[in-house]
Amino acid sequence: MKKARWLILFLAVALALGAVGCAQGGAEGVIYVAQQQTGIWVTGWGEVMAVPDLALFSLGIEARAGTVSEAQAQASEVMDKVMEALKDNGVAEKDIQTQRFSIYPITRWDKDAEKEEIIGYRVTNMVLSKIRELDNAGAIIDAVAHAGGDYTRIQDISFTIDDPTPYYEEARTNALEDARNKAEQMANLTGVKLGRPTYISEGAIYIPTITRGLYETDAPVPAPVTPISPGEMKITLNVQVAYAIV
Repeated sequence: MKKARWLILFLAVALALGAVGCAQGGAEGVIYVAQQQTGIWVTGWGEVMAVPDLALFSLGIEARAGTVSEAQAQASEVMDKVMEALKDNGVAEKDIQTQRFSIYPITRWDKDAEKEEIIGYRVTNMVLSKIRELDNAGAIIDAVAHAGGDYTRIQDISFTIDDPTPYYEEARTNALEDARNKAEQMANLTGVKLGRPTYISEGAIYIPTITRGLYETDAPVPAPVTPISPGEMKITLNVQVAYAIV
């Protein structure tokens, strides 16, 4: 009988402790949920217009010959001239990066044999060049086309920002101001008082790359300098902010 009383007392204490623990866990859960479900949640957007200061120029050469060695020799000779043209026009060696090098057979259909036959080989060597002096972009394009002649292949030119950090900071400031204005309007419309931020999260930053197609040439370009205009680009950033209601 005495053992039974001790057992009952032990079970009662265990249940009490369990209830306290559940209550505490429940309380924490309620607080967490309340934090997520109370307050004013807004998304703020910030936009900044920026003038690109860096051009990415995709260019190279393509050589064709009856054998691989002949095509590769032609490609090497012409590409050396193209590289020299880039460097002579102020493009640093660190700003020239090989993008693609390939050797492919050139085939045609043999009706008599009813199969493809190899009639030559094509060697392509493309590089990505960074042009930091945008005023010289047109002249550099023309110099490359002249150096490469009929072998020249120019794919496109794109514009971006070399160091976008200052634009990020300005866009972030604008986004937070936008979020505050929205939250204040919502508080006024609902008759509540806006408190301090309880949650802040930054979303994705979007910097578009402006790409303009140029040309593939099989002949020297005309004497006038190719006109290049970088224009403007819009940098956008968003933040999500939760404000307390006091």
